[in-house]
Amino acid sequence: MTDPKPSLPELIDMQIRTTGPMSVATYMGLCLTHPTKGYYRNADPLGAAGDFVTAPEISQMFGELIGFFFVNLWQQMGSPKAFTLLELGPGRGTLMADILRVACRAEGFRDALDLRLFETNLALIAEQNARLEAYGAKWIDGFDKVGPGPLLVVANEFFDALPIRQFVRGEHGWHERMVGLTDGQRRFGLNPTPIPASAMPEVVADAEPNAVLEVGLASGEVMNRLATTISTQGGAILAIDYGYARTQTGETLQGVRRHQYADVLDAPGEVDLSAHVDFEALGTVAKGAGLVVQPLATQGQFLTRMGINQRASALIAANPGMADELAAAKARLIAPEQMGNLFKAFCAASPGLQPPGFE
Repeated sequence: MTDPKPSLPELIDMQIRTTGPMSVATYMGLCLTHPTKGYYRNADPLGAAGDFVTAPEISQMFGELIGFFFVNLWQQMGSPKAFTLLELGPGRGTLMADILRVACRAEGFRDALDLRLFETNLALIAEQNARLEAYGAKWIDGFDKVGPGPLLVVANEFFDALPIRQFVRGEHGWHERMVGLTDGQRRFGLNPTPIPASAMPEVVADAEPNAVLEVGLASGEVMNRLATTISTQGGAILAIDYGYARTQTGETLQGVRRHQYADVLDAPGEVDLSAHVDFEALGTVAKGAGLVVQPLATQGQFLTRMGINQRASALIAANPGMADELAAAKARLIAPEQMGNLFKAFCAASPGLQPPGFE
């Protein structure tokens, strides 16, 4: 029997016909997080059988070094007897399992731990539970659902998946890019009503015609909620993602399906959509909430400062038969031509803390 309910592409097209073209942010939100048909609600996008591979799936070293990072911060805060460790978009739970395998060796860390996970995918929640049940993990659907103690947050490849708005420089101002229908096919177009240049960031005042500015309002809202909590309760947020250090023009919205680039307007709900993160904008929000933002590091710099070379050497010594595999994994994580430069490490923390791995 066929499903009588409309598919996600049909729902999107129906909404456009009913209410007119939708913003890129609305389109991304529907594609990724529609309550029943969104990409992150149903698919397992990770690994060789999925659409992409993340750093924790490449090597245990990635999570282990982040484990050292959080133990260091916890100890700097005086080893509080109760704190929340929150991961945003935990994937299969691999990263957190690696973090806690290291971190819980520190005396008192596990007893003080209140583990929270922000996840919407039921299939991934089941995998996370299988790996993290022993730590008393709790799943939350809002960023206010954390304990009263210090809050430590890790977000690996989370902010890139939040919806963005796109604006295109026209002759008389900026126009928001929209998704509409032409002859029954989804197409990009522009809102005819211009937005005054005075309403746009000063850094793009001299942008060339047809320049594209991407604005992550959703990312800013998430950062604001977390930073406000951390400002009151103490703690830090570590975000690792691909992005740029300064607000700039340029189109980065992309679709990926089965490790290949895909048209972002094709097959809504079946394609992973993402865009580069504007770390300067996130930092501005965090500073506004009272946090201290560390100088942005590349992933390669951060992992090297945290001791990935020493950790790789120790693993190779213990597993000489895996020497080539471990060396290749390390290179993939830190080599400039691989993930080392593309991915950045961002940290905002309570005043007085000195997060390791940053200058």
